[in-house]
This record gives sequence, C-alpha cells and structure tokens, in this order.
Amino acid sequence: MKSIKYSLIPLMICFVLHACSKESNTPDSNSPDLTILYTNDEHGWISETSDAEGAAKLLGVWKEDEGYTPNSSYLILSGGDNWTGPAISTWFQGESTVATMNAMGYNAAAIGNHEFDFQVSGLRERVSQADFPYLSANIRLNSNDQIPDFAQAYVIQEVNDILVGIVGLTTTSTSYSTFPAYVEDYHFIPYGDALEEWVPQIWAEGVEIVLCVAHICGNEMRSLVPVASELNITMIGGGHCNELISEIQGDGSVALIEGGWRMDNYARLDIWYNQKEMFVSDLVATTHQNQGGTPDSEVESVVAIWEMATTEALGEVIGYAQSQIPRNSAQMHNLVTDSWLYSYPNADIAFTNTGGIRQTIEAGEITKGDIIGVLPFNNNILELQLTGQQVIDCLENHAVAGMTTSGGYKHADGTAFKLDSVYSVLTTDYLYIQENSSLSNYDPNPYYTEMNYHQPTVDFITSMNTSDTNPLDDYLDYIPRR
Repeated sequence: MKSIKYSLIPLMICFVLHACSKESNTPDSNSPDLTILYTNDEHGWISETSDAEGAAKLLGVWKEDEGYTPNSSYLILSGGDNWTGPAISTWFQGESTVATMNAMGYNAAAIGNHEFDFQVSGLRERVSQADFPYLSANIRLNSNDQIPDFAQAYVIQEVNDILVGIVGLTTTSTSYSTFPAYVEDYHFIPYGDALEEWVPQIWAEGVEIVLCVAHICGNEMRSLVPVASELNITMIGGGHCNELISEIQGDGSVALIEGGWRMDNYARLDIWYNQKEMFVSDLVATTHQNQGGTPDSEVESVVAIWEMATTEALGEVIGYAQSQIPRNSAQMHNLVTDSWLYSYPNADIAFTNTGGIRQTIEAGEITKGDIIGVLPFNNNILELQLTGQQVIDCLENHAVAGMTTSGGYKHADGTAFKLDSVYSVLTTDYLYIQENSSLSNYDPNPYYTEMNYHQPTVDFITSMNTSDTNPLDDYLDYIPRR
C-alpha cells in the first residue's frame, strides 16, 4: 500500500458493539477489492481490563478472524473521539492512544469534539505524533473561513491498486460538546456544504472511490445519503453517538457504518470494485465484537509501556470498594458531588452534569488513576451565588449535593428549600460557559476555586481511610436525589 498526500501505515481499527448484520447479499465473486475496518469513540480504552479486551486483542481479532494483513486491501479508519477516557490516555492527553493507533496501523481519523479536550495546542501535538492524518472538511477559522492547520479536509491513498479518497467531518455540536472556550476561534459548517465543496475536488484528482469518515450520529448519516448518492460517496462512517450501524442505502450505493465505542466492537465494510468499468459493484456492511483475539505483541508492548507510566504517576491506592460503583448510579453521583462540599464546606449546594462522569469504579483497591478515569476532563469548579429559584432553573438532570428534589425541594438535612434565599453553589466552568445556560446571567462574576473537578473526589476518598475491613461502600449514599 502506498500513500498519496500523507505518509501512513496500514493495519486495522476497532470498535462496535455486537454481532454481524449484513445489509446486502454477499457477491458471487471471491475476495472484496477493498475492506474497511472501522472504529470510533475509542476514548482511550487501549488496555485490556475486566470488561474490555483492548487494542492488542482487537488487532488479533482482525488478523485471525478478518484476514487482515499489512500492505494489502485493507484500510483502518476511525470516526474520532480517540483519547479522553481512562487515565492511561487522559493523564497523558491522548499521547498513549495515538502511539497505540500508530502501532495498529490506522490510515485516517475524523476529528471528533473530544479531540479538543486538551485545547488546540494539545490537538496539534497529537496530530504531529500520528502516522495518519486527522480529517475534517467542515472546521473553519472564524478569521478567514479556512480549514485550520491541524486538520486536513481529505487524504488520498492507493490500496490494492485502487485510488481511494477519504474526506472527514466533525460534529457541528463541537462548539458546546467540548469546552466552548477551546473552540471559540472556529465554526463548523453544515456537513452537506462541506462535502459539496470538497468531494468534487477529490474526484478531480483521479480517485476511483470516495469514502467519508465523520464524527456524526446515525440520524445525521442517514440525512446525508442523498448528498452522498449525488456525489458518488461509497461510505459514510459515523461516531459521537456510540452506535452500531451497518446499513446499505441509496439504492445500494451508500454504506453507513459505525462501530459502537471503547474498542469493544468494530464495523467492517467490504467493497467490490469493477476496475474495467470503474464502478463499485457491491457492498457488504457488518459489525463485530472484539472478542477472543490473540494479543498482537507489538501493540501489547506499546500499551504496556503506557500502563507502567500510568502506574508510576497515578498508582497510589487511595481507598477500597467492596462492590462496583456504577457510572450512572445514585451512589456515584452522590459521591462526586458530596466530595465537592467536603473540599469546599462553605458552599451550600453542588451540582454537575452526569455526562462528565465517564466510567465505573470497580470493586477492590481504588487508585487516583481510577478517579481520573471517572472524571477525565479539564473542568474546574466555580462558586456562584444563586437564589433558590435560579438553582432550580439550572438543575436539569444533574447530579446534586446539599439538596434533593425527590418528594419536593429540600436541603440535605430535610429543612425547607427557599426560592428567594441566596445560596453558595458549586458547579463546573464547562456548565457555566454553555450558550444555553443561564448561569452566567444569574451570576456574571463567579469565584474560580482553581480546583479540577476530580480532585475533591480523590481527597474525599483518601480522607476516609477505607480498606477491605472498612470499605467505601459503608460511606456512600445510595438514595437518588433527583
């Protein structure tokens, strides 16, 4: 396989969520001319854990079950959101995930909203380290409407003697689904407009097949099928909503694929191309589990290096849980927000978006790294002065401490919650700066505590001196407050 416009490595990708589902009949001819292995929303889940097979085993599955070999008829593509997740990736701002994807041989990735989590400077560093391009045709600079220097609109590669153009798209929700200040210099034009601008240019370079890697949800993918049909785009790969998708639409000419998340699954697209008459003759889309693979030794060694670095930086044991604390459980929500009031006792109320709580705490010893994985973003805690009514206006479905809405609005001690009283309230700068939030209107001069939102939870758990005979379970509040 040789690469045009960019130096790339071949191998394979990951991600999806259960078994195979074919959307067209398998062609009578033998091997496909081009095979796409597709993952998205990897979120740094490169390690093998108690409930995740990880990157090395995924590559093993591709080799053993999918017949993958380097420098052959395969492309490894990602729909973006590569790195924010467990501490092995988050603590190193995604460097470990890029190193792993390099070893796996990814050919291209879409830029997702979470690629901005460590600011544009962090994204630029990761792009410089990647052996593959990060693609987006719809990110534009506010200053001149041009694509910024950290992105490419498309790349062209030669695979199995077929010239393939790959164009990228980024979710238009990025302006608020990452930290808004990080992308304030950019805007995100409609997907169809970007494709109509760039795809004709790709065809003009003599390609034979055009593919799109996009960090967009299934409903958005389906809405683009008419545009894809008009522009002769063979595939739209998705991301962002962590879905499993394997569909053939557009009268059989457009494949839609998406591979779940976390490298737990992946999508496969087989393409048969008639080189004599220069058209795609058939498509078969399937989804598969990352299950049962023999770990690839090279990828395994790369991950092991970063696992050791994570242990050195974050391996200190801070507590012990007898039972798992699920990500979306009442006890998890209460633990996080209660810890904020522990670290900042002058406040009356604390609330945060449950989407910022990203993973489960497993039973057994708890390390600082575990809490970084639970709360991986660079969100900081603010103190605001809000009336009771303003608190209620802003609560939505957030996790909360210092009050409950179950059976009426009450304080934690059961006393009445007063709508006209002014309360000291803790929340994150992420929520404060959201365009659809009233927080900045209610208190335009908040106090910046300079605390990352994960640190109080680390301190709170540490303070309880828990162990197998004195587990954290005994200190948790299991009663929902919302």
